[in-house]
Amino acid sequence: MENNIFELQFAMDTFYFLICGALVMWMAAGFAMLESGLVRAKNTTEILTKNVALFAIACTMYMICGYQFMYDGGFFLSGVTTTGGIDVAAVLAESAEAGFDGDSVYAGASDFFFQVVFVATAMSIVSGAVAERMKLWAFLAFSVVMTGVIYPMEGSWTWNGDSVFGLFELDYSDYAGSGIVHMAGAAAALAGVIVLGPRKGKYGPNGEVNAIPGANLPLATLGMFILWMGWFGFNGGSTLKLGGIAVANEVANVFMNTNAAAAGGLIAALIVARIMFGKADLTMALNGALAGLVAITADPASPSALMATIVGAIGGVIVVFSIVTFDKLKIDDPVGAISVHGVVGIFGVLAVCVTGGASVGGQLVGLLTIFVWVFVTSLIVWFIIKAVIGVRVSEEEEFDGVDISECGMEAYPEFIGTGK
Repeated sequence: MENNIFELQFAMDTFYFLICGALVMWMAAGFAMLESGLVRAKNTTEILTKNVALFAIACTMYMICGYQFMYDGGFFLSGVTTTGGIDVAAVLAESAEAGFDGDSVYAGASDFFFQVVFVATAMSIVSGAVAERMKLWAFLAFSVVMTGVIYPMEGSWTWNGDSVFGLFELDYSDYAGSGIVHMAGAAAALAGVIVLGPRKGKYGPNGEVNAIPGANLPLATLGMFILWMGWFGFNGGSTLKLGGIAVANEVANVFMNTNAAAAGGLIAALIVARIMFGKADLTMALNGALAGLVAITADPASPSALMATIVGAIGGVIVVFSIVTFDKLKIDDPVGAISVHGVVGIFGVLAVCVTGGASVGGQLVGLLTIFVWVFVTSLIVWFIIKAVIGVRVSEEEEFDGVDISECGMEAYPEFIGTGK
């Protein structure tokens, strides 16, 4: 009887894990819609191509080598029965002999699926920041290295608990990845933007910042809502299981706080934008919601709903000032990804010192380790790609739109012409 209960709980935990992974996979659609809405019409096809291709590359590279680097999971080419060193068959046998103890484990295949969609999320962050002027194949070449090596290595030091190059172990708390996923993606994006340079016409000769509006704000709004929905799987699945009263209550708390933080971030960003610009800036509101989600991701389980709202609201305030500051520094990020995922990701990790009792030193060392590793290795890879095939399209191709030069088709052929 006890063994039957164990098997039922194991099945429920695995099913929950897979459903959450599917929700995170749906975030790929959110990034695609958000980014395609915030770029100009002449660059829409290329940004969509990047998003669908990077997801496929992430899944393949993580299978070939990323999972091995991060969790010692081995090549995922046949029936894998281990996860991070856990032999599922052995645990089932031992549990049957010892009696059901109320705990559960997750199967190798379900863990791989859940982890691989996180890898794709980190890479999606890079896509928007380098939009409208990067060569498609240069971006895809970088995605191979990012998803196969760079991200899995820092993930092994944090979530898998491995020592950093055998030197020291991190005392670092990051529930679902404000730093491990989001700041890491932003660090890679920042390196790419520095190598790439700003879009033509973004900054004037006297330092003025010229607004380049997105082509489809309804699409960008849809993307934000898809991401908001997918985030329930992102944070909720990070409990790693569902069985048991305590865990079920934790999952419910995570869902509640995730939603509260997004709402707080959106409201705060909208108010700050109104004060600063005199108008209700929709793009700031969208990024405010995402900033709230990033901020709470490091610890969605511990705070009350009110505290989660406050954490999200602070993230929403930070992202507005961050986007403005990066523009003053002439760091051109068309969708605000570096601010949303990087700057607010840092805040989210540090907020755990208040909400979850993490040590300030441990969080700072963890953040520094992740940032330095991802930024430096990404910078090296970007420079290598630049030397070999180049990273930026020509000035004429950028003016005409990368849809034509990189993909040979326009997203809205009935409404726009080349170069318009």
